[in-house]
Amino acid sequence: MKREEVVVSPQQLARQREIMQEIRTHLQETLDHAPLACVDTFGCQQNVADSEHIMGMLREMGFAFTEDPHQADVVILNTCAVREHAEQRVYGNLGALTHTKKANPRQIICLCGCMAQQKQVADKVRASYRHVDLVFGPHALWRFPELLQKVYHQHGRVFSIDDSHGSIAEGLPIVREGGAKAWVSVMYGCNNFCTYCIVPYVRGRERSRDKACIVADVKSLIAEGYKEITLLGQNVNSYGKDLPEACDFADLLDELARLDGDFLLRFMTSHPKDASHKLLDTMARHEKIARHLHLPFQSGSTRILQAMNRGYSREEYLALVDYARTVMPDIVLTSDVIVGFPGETKEAFEETLSLVQQVRFDALFTFIYSPRPGTPAAKLPDPVPRAEKQQWFDALLQVQNANSAQKHAAYVGTVQRVLVDGKSGDSRWPLSARTAGGRLVHLVGDEASIGRFKTAKITDSNTWALFGELTE
Repeated sequence: MKREEVVVSPQQLARQREIMQEIRTHLQETLDHAPLACVDTFGCQQNVADSEHIMGMLREMGFAFTEDPHQADVVILNTCAVREHAEQRVYGNLGALTHTKKANPRQIICLCGCMAQQKQVADKVRASYRHVDLVFGPHALWRFPELLQKVYHQHGRVFSIDDSHGSIAEGLPIVREGGAKAWVSVMYGCNNFCTYCIVPYVRGRERSRDKACIVADVKSLIAEGYKEITLLGQNVNSYGKDLPEACDFADLLDELARLDGDFLLRFMTSHPKDASHKLLDTMARHEKIARHLHLPFQSGSTRILQAMNRGYSREEYLALVDYARTVMPDIVLTSDVIVGFPGETKEAFEETLSLVQQVRFDALFTFIYSPRPGTPAAKLPDPVPRAEKQQWFDALLQVQNANSAQKHAAYVGTVQRVLVDGKSGDSRWPLSARTAGGRLVHLVGDEASIGRFKTAKITDSNTWALFGELTE
């Protein structure tokens, strides 16, 4: 793709801003109250970041926000297509919105995100969820004002799910909801085409943002007082491959970590085939980069990894982990794993189990394989019964829960620097925080600490969290 075909022009973005003001005027003339919008987000952090831009555009149109769809003039479901369970939840929520639409016929209901980009989903919504007014995928996010205006003026349903390689739109308005935490997308899309994954089909090809735009965003966030900034991409390690200047993700991290201010950088997600020693050395060199690496391995069997089109072997993954722990002995390692991929045998699963036992991850995100229509893996024979896969899954959880409990127990008695990020909802441990390694900490302390880095003494732990008290 040519760069000029990827980046949305200033003229196109200016027209969207004009439309936002036109909608604001339209609402002032037609409503007898201040308009409200309800934005419900499913899925990954990239969807959260997308929703913040959607909310930014809505705010420019004059909307305030509510969590109650019954009160909303516009309801938006920003969806995930990675797993079947998430899709079923969305359909359930869409069905429930028939009642809010009946109570308020002028309410506009929008379905967007990765799930909406799939043709079979759009067709199902068109036929069976006729109360949904607007459907658009990630490629059309920057055109949301234009699409919403069509709904208002045409009084008909609007669908925008055209297939494309994707684009980059700089300067969209944003409403950040993370308190002390902020998300910054450094790239979009994916070129990996893992055989089980729908993301390349709904998010498009890899597109890197210009480094200067990212640096400007991060500088602005630091100046605004944000303490934790997470860099996002479907595969952040691919950053820069499409840029005219030579700059990879390690270079970007290095420059950001040299900025002045009291902040911590995180990033996700890393693909093992592109995670370089240069990246790990950069992490080790800077205190402002979190000593946390989320490195999905998906399977411990090289044969299954090949069937998944992951691009690395079991041995290569383990060597990468060994190097990470050599240069950062205190690194916190987390990962994703899929149980029951088509063609996986009991022996192949046991290779996964042995890898988990060998690496001893701090935490795992574990999933039983969910076929995604349109992916190569969905066409593969899958003879292992679900009940047997569940047994494998339970065995994996047992091993990992023991690992997590032991890892967390080692924190007891230590003093950790944490970012206090909110209330826990538990009167015994009223505050919630995270260590630099991303471990959840429930704390006793003053609510005035929320949004600040503090030191905490860890007094207890369990499989899922640490417990402690602020020492200041």
